[in-house]
Amino acid sequence: MSSMTETCRLALTPGEPAGIGPDLCIAAAQQAQAEELIAVCDPELLTERAARLRLPLALEPFDPERPPTPSVPGRLLFDAAATLAAPAQAGELNPANAAYVLNTLRAACDGCLNGRWDAMVTGPVHKGVINDAGLAFSGHTEFLAERCRRDGEPTPTPLMLLATPGLRVALATTHLPLAEVPKAITEPLLERIIRIMVNGLRERLGIPHPRILICGLNPHAGEGGHLGHEEQAVLIPVISRLQAEGMDLQGPLPADTVFVPHRLQQADAVLAMYHDQGLPVLKHLGFGQAVNVTLGLPIIRTSVDHGTALDIAGTGRANLGSLTAAIALAAEMVQTTR
Repeated sequence: MSSMTETCRLALTPGEPAGIGPDLCIAAAQQAQAEELIAVCDPELLTERAARLRLPLALEPFDPERPPTPSVPGRLLFDAAATLAAPAQAGELNPANAAYVLNTLRAACDGCLNGRWDAMVTGPVHKGVINDAGLAFSGHTEFLAERCRRDGEPTPTPLMLLATPGLRVALATTHLPLAEVPKAITEPLLERIIRIMVNGLRERLGIPHPRILICGLNPHAGEGGHLGHEEQAVLIPVISRLQAEGMDLQGPLPADTVFVPHRLQQADAVLAMYHDQGLPVLKHLGFGQAVNVTLGLPIIRTSVDHGTALDIAGTGRANLGSLTAAIALAAEMVQTTR
């Protein structure tokens, strides 16, 4: 895939079959796309949901030997890498289909690793029902990192970054209970995360000299040690070392003033220390239009910024905005890395 103008092949995983992921895939297929989209799923799921939504959908099996072509309205390629264990009912979770969901993710990830497609775009999964089925699962980010591990090598460190127009936020820790966050933020982890973030912004997003704002862990960034010691013990030493290497880093900064407009105008991204420190601000700004990106992996992966929305699955009320943005960003990242 050497040509800069070659059509991108994007694997699309609908996620939880009872949620809005299938609805979004079908809605995306109603529009012309500059990219070739391949739904990695049980085609019967899409056929049945399209009938419920009363939307036209012509499904065609993916042929890797055929040159990629842009998607046309009403047509969607599929790769039947997994089969539902039980019929999927919109809005009704079924643990029997949990393994199916993970199998679609494995197939999409493996296809990116072996060059079958250029990137993967993921729909929302339901962590609870997967764990209820007895399958340990903390999220896409960690699952894909483990799947990308090469024999004899450590698991890649993934970095979750969410992007919406005007703001990019990465997370030093992802799906951890709040009580576990302070001990998880060590000097080795933080240095690794910042290096991944800088390299990812350069190599995947085409930002040659990333400017990054780094949040403190504690209120007021620790108030000089009076409101916590992590800034002095961990954050400041790491930031100082990397600044000495030439990285454009500011911090640790109080999280309650990092997101004011004049600071964001001087930065390309913000690094938050934990999930709910950074994401409420981003989702307030761009919910339904934001994209979740996983940096630090040997593959390109983007995702929607929302959950399964079981209450509106199969109703036609799902908002396509985040999936559209995730598809566009995945394609942009592919072109950047070619």
